[in-house]
Amino acid sequence: MSVTLRSLPFMRDTDSNKFIALLAIIATPFALGAFLLTWAPSIQYMNEDPAGDGYVPPRSIEKLVERTQESTVTVWCEPKVGKGSQGTAFAIELETDVSNSYPTALITNHHVIKNCIGVNHELTIALLFEDPVAAVIVKWDEENDIAVLATKMKLPVLELSENATWPGYWVMALGSADGYEGSVSFGNVLNSNSAEILITNNVSSGNSGGPLVDNEGKVVGVITWAFGEEQYNGAKSLDAFCAKILKCEYEFESEKTWWDYSGD
Repeated sequence: MSVTLRSLPFMRDTDSNKFIALLAIIATPFALGAFLLTWAPSIQYMNEDPAGDGYVPPRSIEKLVERTQESTVTVWCEPKVGKGSQGTAFAIELETDVSNSYPTALITNHHVIKNCIGVNHELTIALLFEDPVAAVIVKWDEENDIAVLATKMKLPVLELSENATWPGYWVMALGSADGYEGSVSFGNVLNSNSAEILITNNVSSGNSGGPLVDNEGKVVGVITWAFGEEQYNGAKSLDAFCAKILKCEYEFESEKTWWDYSGD
């Protein structure tokens, strides 16, 4: 009897250990699966880093929109006589002849402000949901439909992309579509040449002069025209800036198209 009594607790401990081991074996795959479910999205997030890959959407569209909105304004050209116009402009790093008085330089389209050139006029700009402030016309390039404005309003500047926009690149257009300030549309580059970028983004007349940015929020072009009869619209490329607006390290060649650089 004494042997039996001593072995009973031993047998109970052994059974308990076996039961715990069995539970551990059963639970391990579930725990591993739960780990993989939580780990996989973070790996996917890292793999979708848009840096250096223009074909993927940004990590955070919300943040991209907010950053771009902070540097983008609505433009009103209201001449004393004649037709007024409305468009969009965005701040860039650019030294102008009036930088001491108007430190912030803005890019827009020539056709947005052309009726205010050389006449008595009121040219104003405004951030989304804010009051308009004065702006002045600095210079323009009618051929490439680009103009530079300046204002005393302090705005963060948008960086210019150093990458070519090949067909398929993800792009965002932001502006005052048909007067609806702060409008945003997403799309892709359909094709491009040395002066223009064809895009699938929805844009309207008030978008003119607004920024076309890539998935990192860097400017790749200026929204310029809408083609109502076709399924694409257009923006002026950064190469077009080089005609008269920016100081570029290479010569602007308006006659070349994208296939001229293919090497064929």
